[in-house]
Order: sequence, then C-alpha cells, then structure tokens
Amino acid sequence: MANNTSKADTTRRNDAGPTATLSDGTVIPRLGFGTWELSQEEAYSSVRTAIAAGFRRIDTAMIYKNEESTGKAIRDAIENGDVTREELTVSTKLWNSDQGYESTFEAFNTSMEKLGLDYVDIYFIHWPYPEKNQYKESFRAMIELQNQGRIRSLAVCNFYPEAMDELVAESNKTPTINQIELHPGFSQAAMRSFDDQHSILTESWSPLAQGKYFDEPVIKDLAAKYGKTPAQIVLRWHLDMGLPVLTRSKSKEHVESNFDILDFSLTTDEVEQITALDREDGRIGADPSTANFE
Repeated sequence: MANNTSKADTTRRNDAGPTATLSDGTVIPRLGFGTWELSQEEAYSSVRTAIAAGFRRIDTAMIYKNEESTGKAIRDAIENGDVTREELTVSTKLWNSDQGYESTFEAFNTSMEKLGLDYVDIYFIHWPYPEKNQYKESFRAMIELQNQGRIRSLAVCNFYPEAMDELVAESNKTPTINQIELHPGFSQAAMRSFDDQHSILTESWSPLAQGKYFDEPVIKDLAAKYGKTPAQIVLRWHLDMGLPVLTRSKSKEHVESNFDILDFSLTTDEVEQITALDREDGRIGADPSTANFE
C-alpha cells in the first residue's frame, strides 16, 4: 500500500492530552482513534493522520477487517520517527465467533500476525455474546496471554453487570476497561456507576451518536461560545465526564479537528446540561444482553 502521507503531515506531537490510569497501573491516553468501518486503505491513511495529529491511542478489531493496514500505519509511523512504540496504546478485539479457550489463542495469534506487532497494549472481548456463553473461557485464555507478556491489559466491550459479575467470579480477575456505547443521548449512568464501583474504567464508543444531537440548542450554543464544532463540544463533554473516548473519521480535516479539543473545558453546569439530553430510548447500537451475532 502506498504511503500518501507527506513529511509535512507527520510533524511529531508530544502532547497526547489527558490520561487515565487503569486498575493494573497502566496509563493510557483518554483521547483515542478508532478504525470501525474504515477500509484497509482508509485505515492506513487515517491512522497515519491520527498519529501525526497527536493521537496515541489506536483501536481496531478483528471484525473491522483492517488490522493489517492499521498495523502497517503504526509500524511506518514508528519507522518514520513520528512516534515510538512505547508512546502508543494499541488495542484490538476478539470477535464473537472466535470465543472459546483454544479459539481465543488462535484468533489472538491471527490478529498479531496482521498487526505485525510483538505485543498489544489492550485486548478486548468485543461482546459478551450470552447465547454462546464462552466469554469466561476466552478470558481465561487472555489471562495466559497476559502472563506470556503478549497482552499488557485485559478488557471487555459491551458488558452488562450480570455478565461482568460472572466473568470476575469465574476468573478472579477484573477487566481494566469496559468499552460501551455512550453519548449525550445515552450516558449510561447506571453502568458507569457499576464500573466505578469495581475499579473498571468506562470508555465511550459511538461518542457522537452519528451526529444525532448536534442540532440540540445546548450543543449549538456551546459551539458558538467556544468557537468549536458541535462534534468538538460533544467530545469535550466525554473528557470532562472523565471518560476515555474513541473518535473516528476518514477525513484528514475531521481527524485533526477531533484532536483539537484540548484548549478548552466545559463548566460543570455545561456538562450537566449536555448530560440532561439522556433519554430512555437513546441506544443506537445493539443491546449487549440480547446481542447474539457472529
């Protein structure tokens, strides 16, 4: 794949923004770049742009089908001197059809071959997939991979309290992160509280809700007040809520804009005004307690 990123586009950025400390002591950037729905070519160019813009948290997944180009973008950025491997927090995810003890080892090895990296900073179980009910066996395999030094931190996505309780009871080990759908219309207060009580960091996916709330008066008013876009206001809301957040875009302009939220903060009252947009029917993705797909 051709490298279309110019030298001027890869000016080294040292300020990766605010960080969070996981329960295992690992420090991660709270502003991250995700690669969902990006083609191989789009993932390569966008990850290179994201690293150049200052992002140091890069997230992909087996099911995204772009681990190869994401890994190549990371390796090329390191080779180009844009960043060091130690400065990056790289994560990928175990897909539902690969859940199970032995199959988790196989899936992890495949992901690592595609990424071309010696280790991954965070490895997630993508969904609990209650119908298959193999996530506990997968987590047991992940603990072994962590003991081998191939995974730094263990994490999950889309887990609800009952699934989390079962996982912890079975493994006697608590995931460091629970990555869940979270945005102004679905702020997940109960799940965040549960995670907090168990020293699990809640991380937001679909943070912008596909732009669904950009025309809300409070968002538009704050965008005008701070001279920012509605997307930047919503992303800043996540940070000011204390949440790590994963952004995504194919556009160089939007990738850079998504990182340009470190020069202002919302007031406590403004954060609460945005949180008040929460609604009972706010979920836009699948319900993890009933999501049984491969």
